[in-house]
Amino acid sequence: MNRVMLIGRLTAKPELRYTGSNVPFSRFTVAVNRTFNNNNGERETDFINCIIWRKQAENVCNYLDKGSLVSVEGRIQTGSYDDKDGNKRYTTDVVADSVQFLESKSQRQNSANDVTPYDYQNDKETNDVNIEDDPFADFGDSVSIDENFLD
Repeated sequence: MNRVMLIGRLTAKPELRYTGSNVPFSRFTVAVNRTFNNNNGERETDFINCIIWRKQAENVCNYLDKGSLVSVEGRIQTGSYDDKDGNKRYTTDVVADSVQFLESKSQRQNSANDVTPYDYQNDKETNDVNIEDDPFADFGDSVSIDENFLD
C-alpha cells in the first residue's frame, strides 16, 4: 500500500501550470515538522514536494498562499531524469489526491510570521506543551523510535 498523509504549511504560493494537452497541475512544497527533537532540543522540518492535478490544482492555486496550513493525502511517486550536464537526477513527490485547507484566510494572516509549521508554546525548562495549542494532543500514545533508525 502506498499512502501518505501530511499536515504542514506551504513554503510558497502555488502556481498553476498546464500540460501539453491542457491539463492543469500545480507543484508545491509542504514544510512538515518532525515529531521529535534533535540533539539540540529543536524540532527539524522536512520539505515535501507535492503535485496535484485538474480542478483541485486550480483550487489550491486560487485559495492558498505561502504559509497556508494544509493536509495532503496521496501517494509517493519516484522518478528520474538526466539534467543538462547528463547527470542522473532522482525525484520523490507526493501525488496528492486531496488537499484540505485547515485554516481560514484570517487565521492564515495571523500566522503569516510563523517560521515553522506549528508554533507550540513550550515551556523551555520543563518542555511541556500547551495542550490547547497542540492539534495532536488527543492523537494517542507516544511512539518510541530506536536512535539507530534515525541515522
